[in-house]
Amino acid sequence: MLEDRTTAAPDTSWPAAYPQGYAVVDVETTGLARDDRIISAAVYRLDGRGEVEDHWYTMVNPERDPGPVWIHGLTSEMLEGAPLFGDIAEEFAERLDGRVLVAHNAVFDWSMIAREYARADRRPPVKQRLCTIALSKELALPLPNHKLESLAAHFGVVQQRAHHALDDARVLAEAFRPSLHTAASRNVRLPLLECRPLTEWSAAPLIGRQSSGGYGAGSWRPSRKRPACPYPNPGRYEAGKPLRQGMRVAFSGDTSVDRELLEDRATEAGLHVATSLSRLTSLLVTNDPDSGTSKVVKARQFGTPVIDEAAFGQLLRDVEPASGE
Repeated sequence: MLEDRTTAAPDTSWPAAYPQGYAVVDVETTGLARDDRIISAAVYRLDGRGEVEDHWYTMVNPERDPGPVWIHGLTSEMLEGAPLFGDIAEEFAERLDGRVLVAHNAVFDWSMIAREYARADRRPPVKQRLCTIALSKELALPLPNHKLESLAAHFGVVQQRAHHALDDARVLAEAFRPSLHTAASRNVRLPLLECRPLTEWSAAPLIGRQSSGGYGAGSWRPSRKRPACPYPNPGRYEAGKPLRQGMRVAFSGDTSVDRELLEDRATEAGLHVATSLSRLTSLLVTNDPDSGTSKVVKARQFGTPVIDEAAFGQLLRDVEPASGE
């Protein structure tokens, strides 16, 4: 259970539009790609004021190699007798039902959960998510970076087992509660995003994967059109400076992190994800700048700045707000 609970604000000061309940979630996975699997999951259910109601944890047999054991500590032997995701899908759904999913870098946890439910031919009963990275930015918390350990340290939360789903969920729940109360005291609008389920899942590989990021083995396709970026384009990215909301970012070639996940991260950071490259494009992200793809060729013609995926990931951690924000 959580300690040092923050006293709930009076009803008169609590924003009426805030959700009535939250599910703080953490999942550990075999990797970051679209065909990777969940190997453990934890949920802390919180009421509308962020107080803990209960918590739940399970390991999950991924039916494949567990991936980076040195990170999550779960070996094939430990997972061999664990339930399959289909076996825990109903109980997991009960934990999420009617609540806002809260996670640190929520687009990742949601993507992994949505894919697992799509494989099981089911839909998770969660409509909205809240990313604690986005909330900490909204509150302008003085953090050195947006790692979970930094958020925990800011609120004096002690992390006992990093990359263990149950402890990560506990730490996040403890850090989320004071964040929520701070937001309520300032009447800050919570950065809620819609959780759209996947409409297609295919475990069969597709032939002729396109260099621009076609669907491969274990492909999935989100049932949505990406929303328009609400910020004006501030121009091109300049080396050594941070990204700014509204910048137009294009991707080319294969990425180590699932392309859709990268695009969602960029969108949540306030960037405009462009499907093509033009003179207005602020930045091209590619791991192969010497390739002959149409986007790389146009980037050379237009003088568009080019960086690799790793550098882009670093820049995403601290995107400057749009002018006037």
